[in-house]
Amino acid sequence: MAKKRAISYQDAGVNIDEADRAVRSIRGMARRTFTSGVLTDIGSFGGGFRLQGFRDPVLISSADGAGTKLKLAFLTGRHSTIGEDLVNHCVNDIAVQGAMPLFFLDYFAVGKLNAKVAAEVVSGIARGCRENKCALIGGETAEMPGMYAAGEYDLAGFIVGAVERKKMITGSSIRAGDVLIGLPSTGLHTNGYSLARKLLFEVAGHAPRTMLAEIQGSIVDELLKIHRSYLKPIRALHDAGLLKGAAHITGGGITDNTPRILPKGLGARVHPGSWPVLPIFELLRRIGDIEEDDWRRTFNLGIGMICVVSPGDLTEAAKILKKLREAWHPIGEVVKGHGVQYR
Repeated sequence: MAKKRAISYQDAGVNIDEADRAVRSIRGMARRTFTSGVLTDIGSFGGGFRLQGFRDPVLISSADGAGTKLKLAFLTGRHSTIGEDLVNHCVNDIAVQGAMPLFFLDYFAVGKLNAKVAAEVVSGIARGCRENKCALIGGETAEMPGMYAAGEYDLAGFIVGAVERKKMITGSSIRAGDVLIGLPSTGLHTNGYSLARKLLFEVAGHAPRTMLAEIQGSIVDELLKIHRSYLKPIRALHDAGLLKGAAHITGGGITDNTPRILPKGLGARVHPGSWPVLPIFELLRRIGDIEEDDWRRTFNLGIGMICVVSPGDLTEAAKILKKLREAWHPIGEVVKGHGVQYR
């Protein structure tokens, strides 16, 4: 009787050796992000971090994904910036509450692991962590045959930061008459990609590398622009005691994100035309003949962060932002009421 052939894990589609190669390349990149608070090495069952320099710390955490911007990475084979998008998105989400980022963990899941692609993705994560002075202390690389289409993966991140309890930004001091300062975005950041891809590739029939005069470059270069970090301007305004609230403009746009920081009974009046709407958003609107309200709730329209300051502090805030070479626009004010009015 013939002996049965032994079935290995690799026969089921999981390559442990490829995973080891990925981890080896990731370990070096992660170590270069380590700060003095890191107590464990990559490969430990859990990441250890010692909280230092705080009297009454509050931990602020957030988790997010890169959304369907990943589809652009798959389509073009450009994987080195998507991780930076993810880190910056998470950093912004905790910075608006006054937190300094401490450490970051990632989740990278794929049907068939390619160590080179994994390393490219993590290189962006590591770069984002270094630039935000945040340690990449661990994560998960999961190979799951049958879960994802060939050449595709999922990516998510988890961040923890800290702030002194008395210095948390809660928005509770915001009053009617306060000024809304808009900080520019670089492009779509990580929101609105499902609609953008449909309009550009299906409706307009463009290819990713199509060059368009409206955006002064290729579609793929425009859509893969990095979701920027706003940590430096937020910290500078906060350290100066000027920042009363801040809203990260992600899914839902200015319309849905601004009210999240306003006390009950207050709304926002936003002045269309008070900042330059980026050409990519005008292009998308024209291709899809998008309703104005839908357009404003899908895209950031060129404003990635809104900071709230008192009218009397606007001049000082402007000086601080100028010193950082940070562009800004007074885009509206806080008013009595609710929601966002555009006028």
